[in-house]
Amino acid sequence: MTINLTISPDFSPAKIPSWYIFNTWLQRTSGESIHLTLFDSFLQQRQAISDDKIDLIYANPYDAAMLVREKGFVALAHPSGLTDEAIVVVAANSPVLCVEDLKPGIRVASTADPDVNMMGMIMLEPADLCPGNIQPESCNSYTLVAKQLLSGNADVGILPARAFDGLSAMVKNSLRPLVRSEISVVRHMLLIGPKAMASQVSLREAILGMDKDEKGAVILKDLGFAAWEASSQEDVEFMIDLVDTLVDQ
Repeated sequence: MTINLTISPDFSPAKIPSWYIFNTWLQRTSGESIHLTLFDSFLQQRQAISDDKIDLIYANPYDAAMLVREKGFVALAHPSGLTDEAIVVVAANSPVLCVEDLKPGIRVASTADPDVNMMGMIMLEPADLCPGNIQPESCNSYTLVAKQLLSGNADVGILPARAFDGLSAMVKNSLRPLVRSEISVVRHMLLIGPKAMASQVSLREAILGMDKDEKGAVILKDLGFAAWEASSQEDVEFMIDLVDTLVDQ
């Protein structure tokens, strides 16, 4: 069978070629037939998952619960030492010095990234802010979140900490972090679905040996990973329980 692979649509567009190269490498190394489909939005991707069109996914933590508990996916691997954290930022010239200075009605710029937005909103709770008393400003990329702040079209922005750290020095110097999450165990994971379970061993062996392969190591570097690390089902269940707890706060 052909395994249908997709990637959570929260990566930089600059990484698109690297994911296609990753797919080619994974096919050659594992001996499996794999087709990569990238979606423009979380909504489109979730519809494909709902329609059982996805067999292998590099999933964000928020969607992992649905994949594991409703669709029977299991964990294969996760990037070694790479966790998902969020950061709340304002323009460098903003009068806001801490989260508690923020008031209901503020304009909050973010993308559709569900786990980052969840962590960001939790960090805004000390100001008694919630989705019901802010003005959301939806952006198609993290760069546009920064631009909304710099142009004065938003009061605060929510970004992945990794994306903020990767901004140019000029842009970073024009922004000021208010708070950064330190959850440490929330991460993207590579999950495999029921229809592809017969390929679990070959895919896991290929993935876990990727950093030891000359071409594989280069691809990992381009993706921003050092290596893949095996994920147990206990790992993903613990993360799902934590995310559920955070959502219910």
